[in-house]
Amino acid sequence: MERLKNCLLKKPSKNDLDDGLETAAEYTERWTSVRIIYYTMFLMSLGFSIILTGVWPYLDKLDPHAGKEFLGWIVGANPVGQMIFSPLVGWWGNRLGSIRLPLLCSLGLFSIASGIYACLELFPTDQKYWMLYSRFLIGVSSSSVAVCRSYLSAATKVKERTGAVSMVSLAQTLGFIVGPVLQGAVTMFGEDGLPLVKNKLHLNMYTATGWINVLMGILNFCLFLPFVFKEKRIAALEAMKQQGMQSEKETWKSMKPDYLSAWTLISAFFILVFNFVFLETLATPLTMDMFAWTKAEALYYMAWIMAVGAILASAMFLMIDPLCKRFPEQQVLIWGGFFLMVLGRAVYIPMSDTPPKLALPENATLASLRMEDDVTPYVYGSNFTNVWSNLTRVDFDYSGPIPTAGTETLDGDIDALGCPPSQEWCKTTRGMTISQFLVGYAFTAIGYPIGVTLITTIFSKVLGPRPQGTWMGIMTGSGCLSRALGPVFLSTIYTKYGLYWTFGSTAVMMAATMMWLWQMRERLVPIPYDASCRGEELVSVITKGDQASEEKKTTEDGGDQLNGNSKDSSTPGDS
Repeated sequence: MERLKNCLLKKPSKNDLDDGLETAAEYTERWTSVRIIYYTMFLMSLGFSIILTGVWPYLDKLDPHAGKEFLGWIVGANPVGQMIFSPLVGWWGNRLGSIRLPLLCSLGLFSIASGIYACLELFPTDQKYWMLYSRFLIGVSSSSVAVCRSYLSAATKVKERTGAVSMVSLAQTLGFIVGPVLQGAVTMFGEDGLPLVKNKLHLNMYTATGWINVLMGILNFCLFLPFVFKEKRIAALEAMKQQGMQSEKETWKSMKPDYLSAWTLISAFFILVFNFVFLETLATPLTMDMFAWTKAEALYYMAWIMAVGAILASAMFLMIDPLCKRFPEQQVLIWGGFFLMVLGRAVYIPMSDTPPKLALPENATLASLRMEDDVTPYVYGSNFTNVWSNLTRVDFDYSGPIPTAGTETLDGDIDALGCPPSQEWCKTTRGMTISQFLVGYAFTAIGYPIGVTLITTIFSKVLGPRPQGTWMGIMTGSGCLSRALGPVFLSTIYTKYGLYWTFGSTAVMMAATMMWLWQMRERLVPIPYDASCRGEELVSVITKGDQASEEKKTTEDGGDQLNGNSKDSSTPGDS
């Protein structure tokens, strides 16, 4: 236990205490609070992503007539709730001067909403609307993200802030990736699962994710109790001491960030999250349509695919810092982040020689299977069984249609596997290969963590040392908006128009954003500071013309005199 405690508690080095702003105990308490914020950000992302691969088969089981378009609304309900309530929760936290009460309320709501999602079987009617309601409430609870980002800006020194913001991005990204992996891990419970309340409530592969959220939410709630979480706001104290001013506001009031660069990065963040969430939303129905996988197979395979994606993403987080030491951050963002995301979308454009397997009704299946003996049907191979082209899945030694567990529809027919004929494009569009899907997902798993981390990091540097709560709230809002619009818009495009329009539009979207970032690359740089002022956050306002005129008027001795004077007057440009 003591070893675990030492791993969780960050102890200061000698250099960390040289500024005299805090004691060693206060330093440890401050970083403990920051790490609790990391866990909170992870949980908020996990609460959104843990149901993404399972929500479609769960919805289809509860209400077979809900459809994929309603799926888009369910996935989008979470970010809509977060987008609406983030400013209100942020204002509440500012009003109180503390984030503890807003976060305790948010986490309590998170656990209650997750419990509703896990107990949908208890509602006799309108289960899909209760699912929508529970996801909206989880989004409302996730509005605490803006408060967390605001506290992070206040609880870190200037030299620590970029690293802290990067770790938050890592925590959120891992939450998005680990969620579907946990969904896959609980597939061992199956669709029937274990009875909790006889004939009414079960612990199965769908409801288990809700109970995981409940337990993790309760743990997070306990971490914000007063004897664990102690608020330590050091940014204002640091600024006032270094600048010798009465308030932090006076320190950065004269600084003017590059607003065009800031809004460019916010827009790029919107596009990046839009594309990433879309893939997580449609990955399960896409694989079921293209590869004729059952619900259980889709969850199982996607869990493993996303587990490998999590490993790739984690490796990329470790490589970002070394890459940025060899190449400019803007170049790594453009070519390592956005270019790979463009490739990931372009690869998904159909390239198979055959169309996807159509999921025909049972009566059409029986008629098709009664072919003449001299006609050899085309057999589509999968990792479990074989699939007759355009037919319901059957075993290779076919002796009649055999429904598997959980494939009964509401009307008692066998649940046909493959691309549903109700999607007209299934009859005319070429299919996607498994190799395409895996390569595209690999590009996404590599490009997304690079993009989201460097956008946040560069954004922090473009803004300078000022408190970044409001700006981080705007960026969080842009991510919420993309998470709300992405699933609704693109699931509709996918259902009505198919693969070409879906992945073609997203590839063009990513490519256009990449080109704009390339045009703006020279402006995506930190505000220059005066390095001679012991770390004070002062802006260099001297122009190149002034520097040139000074060089003409100053002799070598005069230059030494000027340098000596500049140390006393703290003139920018001497760094």
